[in-house]
Amino acid sequence: QVQLVESGGGSVQPGGSLRLSCAPPLSIFRFALTGWYRQPPGKERELIASTADGSTAWYDGGVKGRFILSRDNANLYLQMNNLKPDDTAMYYCYVTFNGKPYWGQGTQVTVSL
Repeated sequence: QVQLVESGGGSVQPGGSLRLSCAPPLSIFRFALTGWYRQPPGKERELIASTADGSTAWYDGGVKGRFILSRDNANLYLQMNNLKPDDTAMYYCYVTFNGKPYWGQGTQVTVSL
């Protein structure tokens, strides 16, 4: 079992920024895939950013150019810039380990005036 803990969510006005963090119990380099999902209110959970090697990342078209996925040995990050009301969602860190996916409990991001 891999327990992930997200932090950094909150409320922000449109155009603002937030940085989410995720602390897994093992070195980041132990995981085949790392990234972030989000689940907007009333919608399905969706993948928004993912990386296998940490140097190149895939982004959903809705966040590309505004969100940046990064990581160090101990943590996974999501820098979110120019936030929009449509970015309001619960954000989940995820990793794959021994072929299985794991998600954290989530951190809420709310973008409103």
